[in-house]
Amino acid sequence: MGMLRAGTQSVLRFTMEGTWMLDHAPRPLAAHLLFESRDLDEARDKVARVFCPHRLDTVRGRFHARQHHLPGEKLSLNYIEYGAKTMIAPGALRDFYLVQIPLCGGASIVNGGDRYTSDPGRAAVLNPHRETTMIWEEGTRQVLLRIDRAAMQSHLSRQLGAPASAPVTFQGALDLRSGAGAALRRLVLWLVAEADDGAAPLTGLMGRQLEETLLSGLLDAHRHDYAAHLGRSRSAPRPRHLRLAESFIEAHLDQPITLEDVAEAAGTSARNLQLAFRQYRGTTPLAFWRDRRLTRAHADLIAAAPGARVTDVALRWGFAHFGRFAESYRLRFGLTPRDTLRAALGPGYQD
Repeated sequence: MGMLRAGTQSVLRFTMEGTWMLDHAPRPLAAHLLFESRDLDEARDKVARVFCPHRLDTVRGRFHARQHHLPGEKLSLNYIEYGAKTMIAPGALRDFYLVQIPLCGGASIVNGGDRYTSDPGRAAVLNPHRETTMIWEEGTRQVLLRIDRAAMQSHLSRQLGAPASAPVTFQGALDLRSGAGAALRRLVLWLVAEADDGAAPLTGLMGRQLEETLLSGLLDAHRHDYAAHLGRSRSAPRPRHLRLAESFIEAHLDQPITLEDVAEAAGTSARNLQLAFRQYRGTTPLAFWRDRRLTRAHADLIAAAPGARVTDVALRWGFAHFGRFAESYRLRFGLTPRDTLRAALGPGYQD
């Protein structure tokens, strides 16, 4: 993966060996410096103000800590480095989940009964209700996503359609190399790049939408004890006319269709079809059709080859009004089609 944004100040490069290298440009989120210190006690105190009280000891190397912090409503973006090999023991985080994405280096993680290592291809996801101890390797630099525990629980309940009876428990390291894990990493680093370009990506209506997208992305990307329940809620039994309607829509995603076309193919009235979609899918037939086309366009942009254009992808899936396509796409995925294509193609991308 190449640079996330051609003009971004924190230049992140993904090497062929699979590690992130930070050039001699400012660190990620450099405009949001919280502290920089060579004093262990000061660093412990400053980090604890954002996270929680913890034990912090050096194991080897020269200690030189810094933290950058960008707050949002339900979560915050952070960058932390300690320089030295460091032991960190916060115990139970209590109020927040913590996603740690190494840019270089890595860490040994103990979170309850889970024991694993993190590196640029595998993130650590710390559960707040389990005791945590970590050893960060010398030279480790990480982007961290602090997620409010109550916000995660509320989001999970909405996805389930019922109150979650217990906190979600994530299991092991999160694979960042492919699939939903890679998409989540790209989104987090895109937000970092936006902040470094002077934007405020976690504010306002768009910021709230992006936070929801990150929470959904984590639930989709990682193993946890609610995965089977989410799967069942998303595949609730459907009446025959709804199944026929969905099959017709899937077969005609790249063609203009009307509500009447779908109802006729399903063998029911337009009103009955709308009621079925609202009851079983929480949406309308045409909104379902638009969402499926957006999903196909998103997949094409992520898998794009050099020379691909957003307009070609939009037209392929029936979006002739590019402004409305871009806005619908942003609301659905939290970033624009152009930013998705830029992230997929890296330094070879040209507008």
